[in-house]
Amino acid sequence: MTEWLLPFLCGLGAGTISAWGVGGGTLLLLVMTLLLGVDQRTAQGINLLFFLPTAASALICHWRSGHLDRPTLKAAIPFAVAAALLGAWVATAIDVELLRKPFGVYLLFSGISLILPKKTEKK
Repeated sequence: MTEWLLPFLCGLGAGTISAWGVGGGTLLLLVMTLLLGVDQRTAQGINLLFFLPTAASALICHWRSGHLDRPTLKAAIPFAVAAALLGAWVATAIDVELLRKPFGVYLLFSGISLILPKKTEKK
């Protein structure tokens, strides 16, 4: 009966952290693969399902407040769709073990960039 408790708490924690603007989905992916033993592809799919409502609500909020640059958005959509399709193909065509190392390197550099202080431009 308590087998759902740890995944629930992990999802709740990742959702809370995501609401604060930190990469909650990335943390959820790590928790699922490292702690809960979920296959990486399954975890990526769950992560995408976790991300889509968050992204949709952010898009709606930004649209309502007038913070969307429509020409840039229209120009970015075709490239975003192409990149998503390419990423989906790569994720299914390449062995999971081969994808783990580059993803780990990405997470390492991403984490380091969050720790290091931001450089400010001199005026």
